[in-house]
Amino acid sequence: MTASDPKADLHFSLQSAREALLWKLEGLSEYDIRRPSTPTGTNLLGLVKHAAGVELGYLGDTFGRPSGEPLPWLEDGAEPNADMWATAGETREFIVQLYRRAWVHADATLDALALDTVGKVPWWPSGRDEVTLHHAVVRVIADTHRHAGHADIIRELMDGAVGMDKANDSMAPGDSAWWESHRNRLERSAQEADRYS
Repeated sequence: MTASDPKADLHFSLQSAREALLWKLEGLSEYDIRRPSTPTGTNLLGLVKHAAGVELGYLGDTFGRPSGEPLPWLEDGAEPNADMWATAGETREFIVQLYRRAWVHADATLDALALDTVGKVPWWPSGRDEVTLHHAVVRVIADTHRHAGHADIIRELMDGAVGMDKANDSMAPGDSAWWESHRNRLERSAQEADRYS
């Protein structure tokens, strides 16, 4: 057994979520990465834009390490939810590169500071705004994995692509006929359970 390295463990978990989130954009049209896929407008490129802001805020500003990246969608007076979708002028390349720069900035914070370093979250209420770096990184990991899960479902509904990346779909083996049969079985089971409720 190898010795534990908490920072390396945190970084690995965060990086796997980052890469999964970006993979969901691959091979899709501009329309498909932007189109609202839920009643609340959840969309793939918006999830990436949001994740960039989360990293720059929690793993930058919170610890007195501003990135210098302009994020007008997070400024006072910005329209509500502006961080969850990309305007026509905010290109895929711009959002993806912003997210990659956020990774570099967040990783530098993780490398530079001890996990018990205390920061202040600027948007939390005064007096309840302190957080350790460890807590902030865990929060960002949880948020990124949550949104990667959203993206996984959206992408599956679009074209059937699932999993962490092309090489790791994390799914049980089966061809399309097997999956159709499996889904039909689940549907029948749900209907049967509903009849008995």
